[in-house]
Amino acid sequence: MKYNCSIKINKPLEEVVKLWEDESNFHFWQDGFQSIELISGNKNEEGSVSQILIQQGNMKIELEETILVNNLPKEKTAKYVHKHMTNTQTTKFVAVDENNTEYISEVEYTKFNGITLKIMAKLFPEKFKSQSEKWMNQFKVFTESI
Repeated sequence: MKYNCSIKINKPLEEVVKLWEDESNFHFWQDGFQSIELISGNKNEEGSVSQILIQQGNMKIELEETILVNNLPKEKTAKYVHKHMTNTQTTKFVAVDENNTEYISEVEYTKFNGITLKIMAKLFPEKFKSQSEKWMNQFKVFTESI
C-alpha cells in the first residue's frame, strides 16, 4: 500500500527543515511521542538505527527506525519496523518561494503481520493516510505559530 501527502507551510525552507529535524519538537506535532534513542550508527546518518516510543492511550508503540537516505531538504527516507507492520517513509521539502515551503511525505507499507491489519489496509487505506496527514497538519500549525 502506497500513498502521498503534501502540505504548504508559510515559512522559509531552512526554518521548516530545522524545526522538523529537531527531536525536542516532536512532541508538539506527533501525538503520543515519548522518545527516540539511537541504537547504532551516527545520529541521522544513513544506516543509523533508533528506537522510537509512542504512547497512544493504553497502547505503547515501539518502532525501529533505520535511516536509508538523508540529504535534507531534498530527501530523508527511513524504514520503520513494528511488530505488526513495516513501512518506508520519504520526506521532502521544496521551496515554493522564499517564504513558503512544500512538505511532502511518501509512504509505502511493505509488510503487515496478522490478518486483521491486512484486512484493515485493504478495506480502509484512508485510515493510514489520515494519520500521516494529521501529523503533517499539526507540524504546519506548530511551525507557523513560531
